[in-house]
Order: sequence, then structure tokens, then C-alpha cells
Amino acid sequence: MFGKRLSELRKKRGLSQYELADRLGFSRGQIANYEQGQREPDYNTLQKFADFFDTTTDYLLGRTDDPSPNNSSKVTVAGQEIELTPEQYKVFQEMMKHPKFAIMFHDLATDTEKKVKQLIDTWEFIRKQIEQDDDEEFGEGFGELED
Repeated sequence: MFGKRLSELRKKRGLSQYELADRLGFSRGQIANYEQGQREPDYNTLQKFADFFDTTTDYLLGRTDDPSPNNSSKVTVAGQEIELTPEQYKVFQEMMKHPKFAIMFHDLATDTEKKVKQLIDTWEFIRKQIEQDDDEEFGEGFGELED
């Protein structure tokens, strides 16, 4: 299944085996062997193909017929499952590293999804403000140093 999917994705992009090999650092022979099922990819190679074609390893391996990567993440807060964008999920994970914020999420009982997303947006806004203030205060470096 992997070889068939790889071949389909390559052709869909209008790439020859030579072009794909060149872009990903393989030989044309390796690509041909993958497509013909004579060679199986290791984990890193499989991930490289998935990233290049913006798909999932499950799709490449034939475990799903949906080639689209999952662009959202679900979290559970106060017993409610909430769908977040990848950006929101990243910020949520960052916030959960801080014990005081983690506790705060569990105190949300009503309108949980709205409140969680507002907290994520607020956290991201504050983080950007702090970075901006640091840049203004300290500049982009220490300037010229004298010996």
C-alpha cells in the first residue's frame, strides 16, 4: 500500500522519481524500490514523505483513506472535550506546564470552551507583550563591547 500511495502522491504533484529523489535526498532507485514495494521505509523516512506531501503516516501506510493531516487537537477541561487549532493547542500545552494555570482550567464549569479559548488568547497576547517589552528594553543585543 505504501508504494502505491507514494506513487500517487508523487504523480499528483507532477514530480518524476528523479525530482522527488533530489528534493528529499534519495536516489531515484530508492524511490522506485519504495514505489514497487521492494523496499520499506524506516520511521524517519516515512515521516519525511508524510511531511513533504502534507499527509499522515497512517495514510501512506494504508491505515486510513483520508490523506489530510489532522489540523486540530482535542483537550478535555472540566469534563468537556474542546477542539483547538494547532496554535491554540501549542499554547495550551505551554500553559499546562505552569501548575497555577493547570489548576485554573479545572475550575471552569460553565461555558468551558469559550473560557478556555479566551484564556489561551490572553496568554498568547501577554507572552507577546513581554517579548516585545524585552526587545524594547534590551534591544537586539548588548551593542558594541570595548576591550
